[in-house]
Amino acid sequence: MTPIVSVRNLVRQFTLKGVLDGVDLDIRKGEFVALLGRSGSGKSTLLRALADLDREATGSGDIRVPERLSVVFQDARLLPWKRVLGNVMLGLDGVDAEVRARRALEEVELGGREASWPSELSGGEQQRVALARSLVREPDLLLADEPFGALDALTRIRMHGLLKRLSAWRHPAVLLVTHDVDEAIELADRAVVLDTGKILAEVNLGLPPRSDPMRDRLHAGLRARLLGLLGVGEGGSDDAKRREGSLQTPRETPPMIRPALSLVGLRLGKGEEYLG
Repeated sequence: MTPIVSVRNLVRQFTLKGVLDGVDLDIRKGEFVALLGRSGSGKSTLLRALADLDREATGSGDIRVPERLSVVFQDARLLPWKRVLGNVMLGLDGVDAEVRARRALEEVELGGREASWPSELSGGEQQRVALARSLVREPDLLLADEPFGALDALTRIRMHGLLKRLSAWRHPAVLLVTHDVDEAIELADRAVVLDTGKILAEVNLGLPPRSDPMRDRLHAGLRARLLGLLGVGEGGSDDAKRREGSLQTPRETPPMIRPALSLVGLRLGKGEEYLG
């Protein structure tokens, strides 16, 4: 199958500091890829390069992405002076924009909250609005930069289930930047591990159904392998222990070359704030 995302020999640096050093990556249509790596490994830089948001960086390489793509960031980036429905409709065209926006809110379990202000929502609800705003554009590629990192554990679990269901239904290719190994294993088909700007390893995931008696053993094996690739092991540094502890989240039981983006830009003085 021809990949919907193709990256070849991607190099990115800021001033004299290199961040990405010759990255090659393919993502197929409908594939869910988790991008793992320690802080400073280049995860967010790679995602921003795919979204054409790395304008302060220099470099080279070939990037091919679909025309329709959306971005979800760690913070929801909702406009406080617009109600929920207005935030989802931001930048939408067409006579059916409101109908599509309302349907997207239903999909993220926020039907009936169209008239609420962002300040009236919890953090998890705000992220669901941001997800609806991205999905209503029907992207072929969804880029997610640690979208659940600021949420509490129980809300994060609920968001995992929601994103997994929506991905299975809408079938976009997804690239998820995360520090959470368990999150990667539960959601993704494949994990890509970055280290000092290079791809260190690619690991196929795809756990069997929860009813399979081998699931827990396979999960544990994948977890150990990914943690090892990330340099996190028993008896590591305090920082490593904190990171591993944060991964022990309870689980619920049973192409075009550089096209225009499906993003909305809000200019604020000389800077720009991007909304997925």
